[in-house]
Formats: sequence, C-alpha cells, structure tokens
Amino acid sequence: MTTPDTDTLANALRVLAMDAVQRAGSGHPGMPMGMAEIAVALWHRHLRHNPANPDWANRDRFVLSNGHGSMLLYALLHLTGYDLSRDDLAAFRQLHSRTPGHPELGYTPGVETTTGPLGQGLANAVGLALAERLLAETFNRDGFPLVDHHTYAFVGDGCLMEGISHEAASLAGTLGLGKLIVLYDDNGISIDGEVEGWFTDDTAGRFAAYGWQVIEAVDGHDVAAVDAAIARAKADDRPTLIACRTLIGKGAPTKQGSHASHGAPLGDAEIRAAREALGWAHGPFMIPDDVAEAWSARDAGARDEAAWRALFARYAEAHPQAAAEFERRLAGALPEDFAAQAQRHLEAVAKRADRLATRQASQQAIQAFAAGLPELIGGSADLAGSNLTLWDQARPVGHRGGGNYLHYGVREFGMAAVMNGLCLHGGLRPFGGTFLMFSEYARNALRMAALMKINPIFVFTHDSIGLGEDGPTHQPVEQTATLRLMPNMDVWRPCDAVETQVAWRVALEHTDTPTSLILSRQALSAQPRDATQQAEIRRGGYVLARETGALDIVLIATGSEVELAVEARVRLADEDVQARVVSLPSTFTFDRQERDYRDAVLPPGVPRLAVEAGVTDYWRKYVGLDGDVVGLDSFGESGPADALYRHFGLTAEAVTARARRRLAPTRASQEVSA
Repeated sequence: MTTPDTDTLANALRVLAMDAVQRAGSGHPGMPMGMAEIAVALWHRHLRHNPANPDWANRDRFVLSNGHGSMLLYALLHLTGYDLSRDDLAAFRQLHSRTPGHPELGYTPGVETTTGPLGQGLANAVGLALAERLLAETFNRDGFPLVDHHTYAFVGDGCLMEGISHEAASLAGTLGLGKLIVLYDDNGISIDGEVEGWFTDDTAGRFAAYGWQVIEAVDGHDVAAVDAAIARAKADDRPTLIACRTLIGKGAPTKQGSHASHGAPLGDAEIRAAREALGWAHGPFMIPDDVAEAWSARDAGARDEAAWRALFARYAEAHPQAAAEFERRLAGALPEDFAAQAQRHLEAVAKRADRLATRQASQQAIQAFAAGLPELIGGSADLAGSNLTLWDQARPVGHRGGGNYLHYGVREFGMAAVMNGLCLHGGLRPFGGTFLMFSEYARNALRMAALMKINPIFVFTHDSIGLGEDGPTHQPVEQTATLRLMPNMDVWRPCDAVETQVAWRVALEHTDTPTSLILSRQALSAQPRDATQQAEIRRGGYVLARETGALDIVLIATGSEVELAVEARVRLADEDVQARVVSLPSTFTFDRQERDYRDAVLPPGVPRLAVEAGVTDYWRKYVGLDGDVVGLDSFGESGPADALYRHFGLTAEAVTARARRRLAPTRASQEVSA
C-alpha cells in the first residue's frame, strides 16, 4: 500500500465537503474546498490531539472561526478517527444530527466551541490561548511542562471584517500570546462577491501593529509552504497570523474562485466535473482504505497522551498538592469546603445592616470567595473602579506575565467572547464587568455562552435610572428584561448585600449556565430576614415581608425597588390593606422551583403588582392580565437619581397608590356582595 500524497489527502476533505452539502441541499462548500491544503498542513503535521479522548487536557485547541465551513471540521474529525461516522457526515444539517450546520459544542466530539457568528471564534481562541498561558504559569515546574499546547484558529475575510476581531487581536498582541496561531483564508470572496469593494484593509499591517508576527503571501494550496509557516509561527513568542492565499471552491471547475461556491450546493453536474478534475474515482462519502489510514491520528494521539500521562504521574509524585489542585480545576469542581465557607460568608454579611450599593456588596463577595477559589480570573472593560470587580489580592495579567485580573480595555464584546474561551479551556472561572447598558455591545457573546451552556459570570453594574446624571445613553431600561428572555441565562438582580452574596454563590455553583449579575450604583437598605427567608433566597424568589392578616395583594420587586415595595406595604397596612412583599431576584431560578413552592410564594387568585425600574411587559407573566406593573416604558433622563425616581413615579407613594387602584375594583365588588 502506497502512502497517499498531500493532494490526495486534501481532495478527501474536498469531496466529503461537497458531498455532504449536496446531500443536505444547503451549506458552504467553498471554504472547505479552498482551505483543504491548509488543513492538511496543520492537522496532519502539527496538531497534537487524541481522537479517542477529545478531552485530553494537554491537547492543542483548534477553532474554526469561519464556522459556516463546518464540513471541513467534520471531515477532519471523521478522517482522523473521532467518533464521527460516515453516516453522521451524510446527516449533515439534519435535525438531531451530530453534524449541525455550524459547529456546536456538545454535539460533535472534537468541537471546542460553537462558531458561526463571524469573529467570535477568533476571540474564543484568544481566551483559550490565554488560559493555556495562565495555567502553565500556575502549574508548570522545572522539568514538568504539564501545560504546554498551542491554540490554532482558521479565520476568513468575514471574521476579520467583524469589529470583534479588532478587539480580540489587539488584546492578544498586548498580552503576548505566543502560542496562538491564526491561519487566514485570504480568498478575497464573501457572500456578496469579491471583497475588494468593501474590504481593502492592510490586514498584515494591521496585525503587525497589534504586535503579532505576520507571515504574508503563503500559498494556501502548497502544503509544504503552510507547514513551514506554522513551524515558523511556533518558534516565535508573539501571536502569529499566517495569511494564506487561496482559491475558494478549489477543484470545482466552473465555480472555483467565485462566490457561487460560497454558500450553496455545487450541483450534481459540477460535483461530477470536480471529481474528474481531482482524479477522484470514488462514490459519495467513500474514502479509500489507504487514504483513511494516512489520515488517522489515533495511534499518534494515543502515544502523545500516554507520554503526557506518564509526565503527569511523575509530576503528581513530586508535587502531589499541585497535581490534585490541577485535577480539581480541570474537572470544574469547587473545593470540598466551598458550601461551608459560603455559609460563613453569608452569616457575616447578614450581621451587618449597613446601607450599601449592590456593586459594593458584589466586591465584598468577590473578596470573600477569591481567597478559596484560585481559579477565579476577574476583569472589567475599563471600568474596574466603577464595577468594583477588583479585590485585595487581584494582580493584573500583563504582557507575558501572570496574574488573576484582566484589564480588557474598552472591549465589551471582546471581553465576553474571551471569557467564553477561558471557560471552554477549563481550569479557570472568569468573571468580567461593565455597565449594564454596555451589555448591548457584548450581547452575542452572552448568547453564545448561554447556547454553549458554559458558566462565565457577567457583572453588570449601574443597573437603572439610578445611574443618574449620565443620562439615558447610559441608563438601561430594557436590558434586564431582554437578558431574562435569553434561554439558559440566569439573571440575578439582588436587593441588598445578603441577596448579592447568595447570587454570587449560586453563580459559582453553576456548571452549565452563564450568570448575569445586575447591580446598583446607589446604596440600598439592608432587609431584615429570618433563617428560613435567608435560605430561600437561593430559590430565586421568596416572601420577604408577610401579611399579618387576610392577604389582599402581593407586591413583587427586585433590586433597588424592593425597598419601595417594603415601604409601600407599611403604608398600605395603615390603610387596612394587607400586602405581601415578594423579592424575586432570579426569575430563572424561581421558575424552576416546584409549583407548590411557587404557589406558596405567589398565591393564585390574589391580586399582584410588580415594581421594577425598567420596561413593564416582562412582568405580565407574573402579575397576570389583570395585574399591574410600576415601571418605566420610556428612556431615562439626565439628573440626580432621587429626582429621576420621583419624576418617573418610582416611589413608595406611587406604588401605594397603584396598589390601592388595583384593589379598588375588588373592594367595590366585595361591598356590593355584602
């Protein structure tokens, strides 16, 4: 049996891609066909991985940022020996298949991150490479390079047009992430055609200005040239961009080099012609045995992992505590005493009754938890002193230097996507802060975290018109509601330091859910609770202040508006109206409680009034069609917070009046019945 040449290895990728797209009736054959030789150079000559164990800790990470070309990745995974069959390839883009239209974490073994929204894969790769460096600095010892791997990413023109690519690449250069290698599919084509009409950047100059090594004008169809460029990249201590000139759809006789091959099946006639042009005599999805054997990475992967495990065994003998900590962190497990420590922190906070902004309470929680969680890596998008995400032992991550705090700069989107990469790598638990208003910049990365079911913690401060004088451009109105509408996003808006402490604990305990913490700028009153109420906070909603007689109305509130509801309850009692105050800091968590508990907190049939300094529509699901909401269905204004709350009718007096109005028809009906 002869060893297939690199052209044959590349053509195996091409035919699998065009066959799968044709079978599906949709997809993107152009990129896989154009990047086939680049993939051969990387996956056949450099990438260290073990198809039998996709989760091997010291594997190289590979990210397909131009995720529309997913069939390239699926073909590579299939050919190198992952648990991805020919039938799986034939089910490309079908419901419940293991080969969805864009790579999705958890669907396909070997997929490191969900990609598709262009540019985010590059930012995830920055996070992955940063995680490798931070863990290496923490755990490696002389003679024991326990953490030592590269992060590779494929990107296209579309990825580099997206603004997030600027944010992420700039940060990577500043941090000196020398084990990050990006291969750019420089084919000059996007969906609309030749990009010279809308993308004429000096890409090489741009990345060089970021502090990257740039290897230009590499023939992307010359495996040896790409191989040499990757070797050169691995020898440099800067992140590297390898710009590979390619022909999109290479091998399709009439469609190569054209956007016609970008995002649609080639058609049966073109595929027949391509097979003839490539000298590929085999049927759809058929790979000859010698080609399959040449592509398989199972033996090499097993050897690489076995060598690393032998290294780890020696490491564990020499450094047993570090080895145990490494395994704990890679498993995503909290320390054994976490729950007890968290309870002690909570009890200490509960003893204090000071008036405090929840952003300050959040900083106190970070300070308390960070000492026992070395995996915490904090950060902020140029707002550390406002978000209060720093703690006493925080050390900035610098250029080729360690630390546990990232100054992301004014890069909200990049921050969130890099945090996703840190999570995806394992061994670190990132949190990052910005103003709630600027969650809008980061929104798609938040969505990707929720879609992937990973667990970064997003700290959003300055949560309402309580921001004050900065005005409506900085005052969030709809943001909390829309974050709550995001599937799998747990949103906490605590009302005081105790609820904030609980919110942080729950966020840290999450394994498959991102968390958004919505925190106030202004000081809020500490609310009195007994032990039962304190324990019930973690259920997302609970009775904070109970009626003393027959219940007339339930007041539901979160965050800074809880104290308004509490004061309104006292006012209503003076009018012989029995009100209950329900604090609902996490609707996500509350909605997952058993019905009996939810009904005990929010009794069916009892009138309800919700209070929150934001849009009102979200709360209709809790108050019902006949309920009422005190909120804000307009943008804010510039002025002191107290003045704004009065101006927009967010006061205890206003809540009392609305409750009275809500009860008026009921009282009138009762009087008629009597």
